[in-house]
Amino acid sequence: MTDVTSAPEATTDADMISGVSQYLEPVVIDLNALALEGKQAHWHVRGRNFIGVHELLDTLVEHAREYGDTAAERIVALGLPLDARTETIAKKTSVPPVRAGFAQSDEFIADVIAGIDAALVSLRAAIEGLEEIDPVSQDLAIAITADLEKDRWFLFSHIAEA
Repeated sequence: MTDVTSAPEATTDADMISGVSQYLEPVVIDLNALALEGKQAHWHVRGRNFIGVHELLDTLVEHAREYGDTAAERIVALGLPLDARTETIAKKTSVPPVRAGFAQSDEFIADVIAGIDAALVSLRAAIEGLEEIDPVSQDLAIAITADLEKDRWFLFSHIAEA
């Protein structure tokens, strides 16, 4: 019978856990930053397609929070802490900030897409790095990538010429 009171790290390889954290922590940081930047854009968007873009940005924020939480919970479930405090996010994220103040929807969409693209770089690094380390964590990164690419498509379609 398995001892269910033992810590997760007692039954899992320490190198694997460390590797998962190495690849998923940047994902958590970037997704949390994306949620913050998306909310900033959501509050300040103006112009053509206002309501559609406003609502899409809210959806993106919700998804980014969920995706970040899922990645964070994977790290913690394996027995490691992570640092996703505001100060750490500001120092370590690769997600660029959106412009300050009010702006037209096309401008904010471009800003947010740049943030999504930065988060996708972290996710693709996680997918590649986790391939040999932990297929469960890799599957999680793949699923988040697919969903985030869909969010990107929805936003991009508002500014696409054809």
